[in-house]
Amino acid sequence: MHLYVDLQIATTNDANIPDIDKMNTWVKRSLDAAPHFCKDEAELTIRIVDENESNALNLKFRQTDKPTNVLSFPFKNPPGFSLPLLGDLVICQNIIEAQAIEQHKTVQAHWAHMVIHGTLHLLGYDHIKSNDALEMEALETSILVKLNLPHPYTKQ
Repeated sequence: MHLYVDLQIATTNDANIPDIDKMNTWVKRSLDAAPHFCKDEAELTIRIVDENESNALNLKFRQTDKPTNVLSFPFKNPPGFSLPLLGDLVICQNIIEAQAIEQHKTVQAHWAHMVIHGTLHLLGYDHIKSNDALEMEALETSILVKLNLPHPYTKQ
């Protein structure tokens, strides 16, 4: 499979941001684990932002006036086109770091979880209904465990 991840750093806090190779690995593992994804090519953008941009996007698109860890914007192909674009992930660096501390996880493990979580959203997974949440969380956990990373929903 050909995977292209466009990494955009749009924050002044660029400490602890994983390198593009790790992000590629996490996205690829997510695509490989999703049973309904069977394309030879995929492209997405991961944009790393500060709280202000995260808050503005969260307010505009989810009507929630606060920054958040990851926002997913799936790409919808226009009729008659089949582009390999999955969409965009917007990840707030400072929220990731703060949540990692709160959840007693390494920053790297939480980054992996949020990239995987966001990628699964781009593939149509959701966690609004409890059955869907169980399916998505099981898939996230399976991917992370195969990467030798901790279970994302238990305290370490």
